[in-house]
Amino acid sequence: MSRARLDPRGFLLRCRRNYSTSPRYFQEARPASAPKQQPPITQIRNNVSVYENNAVVRNWASHKDLPKKIKDQFVAASEIDHSLREPRRKVKDLQKQVNATKGDKSQVIAEMKSIRQEVAAREAELATLETEMHNLAISLPNLTSESTPLDDEPRLIRYINYDPASPPQYPDSADHSSIGEKLKLLDFSSASNTSGWGFYYLLNEGAMLEQALVQYALSVAMRRGWSMTTPPSLVYSHIANSCGFQPRDQNDEQQIWQVSQPEKDSGKPTRSLSATAEIPLAGIHANSVIHEQDLPIRMVGTSRCYRAEAGARGVDTKGLYRVHEFTKVEMFGWTNCPLPEETIPSDDSLTEWSGPLWQEMVDIQVEILTNLGLPCRLLQMPSTDLGASAFCKIDIEAMFPSRKSRDGGWGEVTSASNCTDYQSRRLNTRILDAAGSRKRFAHTVNGTTMAVPRVLAAILENGWREDQGCVMIPEVLRKYMGDMDRIGPK
Repeated sequence: MSRARLDPRGFLLRCRRNYSTSPRYFQEARPASAPKQQPPITQIRNNVSVYENNAVVRNWASHKDLPKKIKDQFVAASEIDHSLREPRRKVKDLQKQVNATKGDKSQVIAEMKSIRQEVAAREAELATLETEMHNLAISLPNLTSESTPLDDEPRLIRYINYDPASPPQYPDSADHSSIGEKLKLLDFSSASNTSGWGFYYLLNEGAMLEQALVQYALSVAMRRGWSMTTPPSLVYSHIANSCGFQPRDQNDEQQIWQVSQPEKDSGKPTRSLSATAEIPLAGIHANSVIHEQDLPIRMVGTSRCYRAEAGARGVDTKGLYRVHEFTKVEMFGWTNCPLPEETIPSDDSLTEWSGPLWQEMVDIQVEILTNLGLPCRLLQMPSTDLGASAFCKIDIEAMFPSRKSRDGGWGEVTSASNCTDYQSRRLNTRILDAAGSRKRFAHTVNGTTMAVPRVLAAILENGWREDQGCVMIPEVLRKYMGDMDRIGPK
């Protein structure tokens, strides 16, 4: 088969024109207002083995056969498109003959009608193939960085405020749940009656501590040039899906809570409660073009977050570590990456583009947790721990004395992901180059600035002074709490 017949600029573009007269394609699954998703089909079909292996190492084994299927469908579609060239040409010739004939045209019209029916049937087959190819490509996870561990275990980068040779000793009473109840900072039982398991009240200095953590996190990010925004907490479900918040298969937990709609709105796009500000922040530039000279764009937003899967992991259900609703400060950024869209990204290729902004987010996280005095460790996360959108991810875990029986007490408090063009392809976010002649897909990065409940819990446990019955407040937070240096008996 010739190179020309496999070129997507040929039959794929013609297929898209055909869809304009066949609205049943695509619209059934996604509303017309949704961003036009553009998966890297050419990249997938040219690198089948890479995508097959990627599905395996990321624990998406059910998707392993999809890259080969996408390539086979592409070849089949190319052959159909090639077979249609002659009948399409013949229809045009017959139409000219009809226009030029002044006598009986019935035989020519009948022949033209018969060929048109054949063409329409083949074009419908072609459209179906492209729809299936598109949907399969959209369902694949992002590719994986060469630096990402493939053995299911995170790689330790370094420690913060912690010396493994002489780890801190904690009293058995260093449990944020009991500390919070003792000092009247937390109320789980009332929240259980009001909203159900996985909810909580922050009381008195506990509520003040939440606000202090938010203000401190925002101050650090804004000082480094991140623009503050307050995003909505209700988003269209297709925006959340485009960001990569989707289960790998029907047996996976679903993180997103979908909001029910009245019957009169049954035909409108569904909405979901946002699991993180990453989703509405990413949506700011959905279906839009960013000028190259405006990059990088840095945004930091605080919001309430909602997770449906809280309570599904045993010991994690205790206290504030895994809850349904919480406050979080999130960073989100857009960068350029002028690589050919068919090129497989590498760590080296990202060093100049999204890599520095991703590292800047990690530096902000490190600064915040260092100044809070929390014992932490930085981890390069393994491929099996990456969500659909992440090319690579660094987590920071803090020490929780109450979790000593689980993971040695370590628990995640921040995460930073480089998503390359995965999200922008699904949100149709493009970069217009300085010459105004070329649009490429943006690269996106996201990271936690402050996950309030977990950091609050870590402060209660690490700042607990059993002999005094109080919690020491980190110095950087005291100005946000009326210069209070401790929580406890006056």
